[in-house]
Amino acid sequence: MARYTGPTTKIARKLGAPIFKEDKAYEKRPYPPGQHGSNRRRPKKSEYAIQLMEKQKAKFTYGILEKQFRNLFKVASRSKGVTGEELLRLCESRLDNVVFRLGLSTTRQGARQLVTHRHIVVNGQVVNIPSFTLRPGDLVGVRERSKSLEVINNSLSDNRKSSTDQWLVWNPDSMQGTFVDYPTRDQIPENIKEQFIVELYSK
Repeated sequence: MARYTGPTTKIARKLGAPIFKEDKAYEKRPYPPGQHGSNRRRPKKSEYAIQLMEKQKAKFTYGILEKQFRNLFKVASRSKGVTGEELLRLCESRLDNVVFRLGLSTTRQGARQLVTHRHIVVNGQVVNIPSFTLRPGDLVGVRERSKSLEVINNSLSDNRKSSTDQWLVWNPDSMQGTFVDYPTRDQIPENIKEQFIVELYSK
């Protein structure tokens, strides 16, 4: 499946958030790109523009293209919970995102690459589909012959696994994590106003 490979800082500045990773270039210029920089007078955004920006922010954050994102929304809208929160839970339960949350990669792009290159196993079986949806109780680990990979060990040594990820349990000895349950909204740290996305798709 295709994915975005263009300039990340430009997108981050456009959406007003460092959505890909810590970005020093964004920190220096945290305003939309344009000829006159931060001094340029920008018109007030319409309601539609605000809603669209939130959708774009969510798509770029999780590395999901439009068709797949819309399909996730349809699944979320059929669930019994709050649609916006269910949408984010579905995004968080993707295999590439869980690999990122477990600290096996410092970025979601890197986590996606680990999955597609067959370094990740789910319940003991190699899975190379980044969008694979995990269920409570699933075990996500590093393939035996991949446990010595420098990129994985460097990421784990940074200890970037958040204490808020209570819905994930990591075992450093076996290099395996458990997807305990779907995260609640307060356990998802992404600065995404999901209600705007619901309003956009409900038009």
